[in-house]
Amino acid sequence: MGDIFINHSNHPSALWSEEETRAAEEYGRIVDMAFPAIPPLATELEVEGLAEVNAARIIAQKPALVLCQGEYTYTYALVKRLIEKGIYVVAACSERVVEEHHEPDGSTRRISQFRFRRFRFYDC
Repeated sequence: MGDIFINHSNHPSALWSEEETRAAEEYGRIVDMAFPAIPPLATELEVEGLAEVNAARIIAQKPALVLCQGEYTYTYALVKRLIEKGIYVVAACSERVVEEHHEPDGSTRRISQFRFRRFRFYDC
């Protein structure tokens, strides 16, 4: 396999934490490949077709590793295809830290932070 890490998600690598960037770069140069917008009314056949097209694009790049996260049915279809071709695929695992602030008007405001911890392989 190659020396690139494909980020196929809705989270551009330019916005990642330093920890996530370092972890990805252990597998190679990070290449962002935008995650497609999957219409809620798309049929299963349409989702499968989109997964087939993008799997071919990813396979052609011969990545060392692919991060794939997003709409569930598309992710499943794509990950299945990539693993069948011997390509390793991961998800980013983050810790959610929530701060709660109780406001004078009785409302509650929550601030969530997601702290990257590791990549987890799909075929574990």
